[in-house]
Amino acid sequence: MNRVAISTLTLLALVACGGDKQPAADTAQNQFAATSASSFAGGTQTPDAGGKVITVEMTSDDKGNYFTPKEVDAKAGDVVRFTLKVGVHNVHFLPDSNPGRTGLPAPSDMLQLPGQTYDLKVTGPFTAGNSYYFQCDPHALLGMTGRLEVEK
Repeated sequence: MNRVAISTLTLLALVACGGDKQPAADTAQNQFAATSASSFAGGTQTPDAGGKVITVEMTSDDKGNYFTPKEVDAKAGDVVRFTLKVGVHNVHFLPDSNPGRTGLPAPSDMLQLPGQTYDLKVTGPFTAGNSYYFQCDPHALLGMTGRLEVEK
């Protein structure tokens, strides 16, 4: 990829973030999103008996674009809840980053309002003793990547 293409992609990713400043007109919409805390795609998931919900925040700020925590340890039946804090982000388990893994979920929709969530139940293709790598598509080149470790 040439420098112009990389510069253009970087600029588009930075513009998509928009920072944390929001006009007052968005306040009611943001309050609705934060209080509803419903999943943006796929619905709210419930962990299996004895399981837990693990929250991963998705953020854009003066430090960059990142998941907190970046590394997630979960057990089968847990739910990883990706919660938008600031910016516009998604979650994508790329086949290229997870060679040999099949049945990975499709990329999530873009979360756009603070408080929106995307729930991922650790089941199906996510098997014990394995690591799975995920990213935010528009910010992957800026380092917004993470790892899900499924414990035995």
